[in-house]
Amino acid sequence: MSRKRKHKNSELKARAANIRHLQEKEHRVFMKLGAKLRAYFFTGILVTAPVSITFYMAYKVIFWIDDGVGRLLPPQLKSYYEDLPFTIPGLGVVILIVSLILIGMFAAGFIGSFFVRLGDWMVKKMPVISGIYSLLKQVFETFLSNKSQAFSKVVLLEYPRKGIWILGFVSTATGGEVKRILDRNMVNVFIPTTPNPTSGFLIFVPKEDLVFLEMTVEEGLKFVISGGIVTPKELQEIKKY
Repeated sequence: MSRKRKHKNSELKARAANIRHLQEKEHRVFMKLGAKLRAYFFTGILVTAPVSITFYMAYKVIFWIDDGVGRLLPPQLKSYYEDLPFTIPGLGVVILIVSLILIGMFAAGFIGSFFVRLGDWMVKKMPVISGIYSLLKQVFETFLSNKSQAFSKVVLLEYPRKGIWILGFVSTATGGEVKRILDRNMVNVFIPTTPNPTSGFLIFVPKEDLVFLEMTVEEGLKFVISGGIVTPKELQEIKKY
C-alpha cells in the first residue's frame, strides 16, 4: 500500500508540475503576444499620428484662411460664393496667394515703392509700434530675402564651459560697433532652445572656436526640436571652418 501511495503521490506531483509548466508556458505566450500587440499599437501611433496631426492642422489653417478671406470679399462675390451648391476648400488660400503676388508686383513698381517708403516712415515715427514693426521687419527680411546669409551653417561650440558642447546656427560675421570693440574675427551664433527653436539667445564667438558641421540648417532644426531624438541620417565628417 505504501508503494502504491508513493507511486500515486509521485504521479500527482508530476501531473501538478506538468500543469504548472503548461500554465507558465501559456503565461509566457500571452506575455509575448501582449508585448507584440503593445509594440504594434505604439508603431501604429508613430506612423499615423504625425500624418494625421499634419493634415488636421493643414485642414484647420486652410479653413481659417478661407473664413478670413471670405469676410473680405465684396458682397457680390461673397453672395455668389455662398450660393454655390458645394464648397471649394482652399479657395481662400488661392485668393490670398494671388493677392500677395499682386501686392508684391505693385510694391516693386515706382509708385508702389513710394507708398511703401511713405508707410514705413510713418510707422517708424510712432512710439512703441515702431519698435515692434522694426523687429518684425528684420525677422521677415532675414528669413525671406534671397540675399540673406542667415543661418547658413550649423556649428558646435563649447558652452557654457569647456567640455560641454551645444548646437548653434551661424547668422553672419560680427560687424559694427561689436566688432570694433572686440577687435577680433567674431561670428554671430544663434543658440536655439528645445523644443521651441524660435526662442534662444545670440552670442559672439571667435571663428576659430567653432566646429562647423556638414548637416543642413533644416536637419539641425529638426535635431533641436526633437530634443536630440531625430538625428540626421548621415552624420557627415565634422570639419573646421
